[in-house]
Amino acid sequence: MRAVILGAALAAAAVGIIACARPPHPTTETRMQKLNEITTLWAQIRDWRREAHMELDPAPLTMSQWRGRTVPEAARVCSEALRVPPRCGDVCSLGDAICDNAERICTLADELGNDHLAQDKCTSAKASCREAKQRCCSCAAIEVPPAAPAETAP
Repeated sequence: MRAVILGAALAAAAVGIIACARPPHPTTETRMQKLNEITTLWAQIRDWRREAHMELDPAPLTMSQWRGRTVPEAARVCSEALRVPPRCGDVCSLGDAICDNAERICTLADELGNDHLAQDKCTSAKASCREAKQRCCSCAAIEVPPAAPAETAP
């Protein structure tokens, strides 16, 4: 009898440990809040892309390249030695903001697990991050020749 009770207690403890190891499933309300936040952040990225005269959605090739990869990988475009000149400040700030939104979207998508809509928004956000960072690097890499000295009349 004692062995049966001990066995049942050990089994209950094992189930408790396994249950605690898995993240809890989000409630319907929490799930909807996370999906709403993802949609809001993703819409903000699209607005920024529109304001920057970019296509609203990233290129399909960019999307496929960033599925399953991380936001920091997508943001790693420029050489660390690249200096951002003042004329590129707005372009590069936009890239940073898009990547920040992408990071949050992907965190929420991971919390939702295998939610296809959330994962697609994450992939889109990573691709947008990549494209925005590429624009920043391109801007910063363009060398502007110094202004020619003004000619003086004889």
